[in-house]
Amino acid sequence: MEHMDREWNLWVVGGDLRQRALVRLLREDGHTVHAAGLECEGLATEPLGPGLALAHCVILPLPVIRAKGILHTPLSRELVVLSELLDYLEAGQILCGGMVSQELRAEGEARGLRVFDYYAREECMVANAVPTAEGAVQVAMEELPFTLHSARVLVLGFGRVGKLTAHRMRALGARVTVAASRYEDLAWAAAYNYESIRLENLTWELGGFHLIVNTIPALVLDARRLSWVDHETFLLDLASAPGGVDLTRAKALGLRVLHAPGLPGRTAPVTAAAAIRDSVYHILWELEEAHDG
Repeated sequence: MEHMDREWNLWVVGGDLRQRALVRLLREDGHTVHAAGLECEGLATEPLGPGLALAHCVILPLPVIRAKGILHTPLSRELVVLSELLDYLEAGQILCGGMVSQELRAEGEARGLRVFDYYAREECMVANAVPTAEGAVQVAMEELPFTLHSARVLVLGFGRVGKLTAHRMRALGARVTVAASRYEDLAWAAAYNYESIRLENLTWELGGFHLIVNTIPALVLDARRLSWVDHETFLLDLASAPGGVDLTRAKALGLRVLHAPGLPGRTAPVTAAAAIRDSVYHILWELEEAHDG
């Protein structure tokens, strides 16, 4: 990669298998990397402390927060309180996280920190959509009692993840239909030669699919729509919390549903880590170029 003529002092704090892989990738690029809140075999970690003030960039997980004021640290028994971490940083330092909340941004900026959301960058979201789509295929193949070949699949939403999921399902022989609200998304679905239906008109058609994959981060499969779903259908919700499926109602109806946000962290953590690494590099390079310019 370009711009690799200098060494950065980086801290990776919290996160899952993606952040563990991120530490290795950054070290392979020649940077000094400290890890905290990432206890796992083969990775030495350090306690939070004054050394954070020397970091060129502190990289937080995706998502940053597990609970109010607590960092997302599924690989650690330690609770990392966000405000305590911020106390070690000094004005002007760079803080990067995934799905940064307005509260975190406000708190960081109030301390004079430069706060960036690497997951809000288009290149990171596109790169992350690839392992999400492939993970969806993996889950579907594990959960369905038959092949994806000839299976009737409905993909809800036709954004980055929806497009890639539909493409990969069809490549395996699935008969894919797309449901979307935006007319431009329906136009793209038609251009790719998918059967399509406007989401707002979706009712009884839901009963005709073996697999329904939701990618829309809003409640779309509510109690009314779930009543149309066949009991043999498998529902896979890829949307961020709280997801797009009424899980309580689905359970009451005896439907099989899996809410699986963050699939890249489970099925392809190295690929997902590379997407985070590249986006953080882009942020740092842009800041350097702006300063030099």
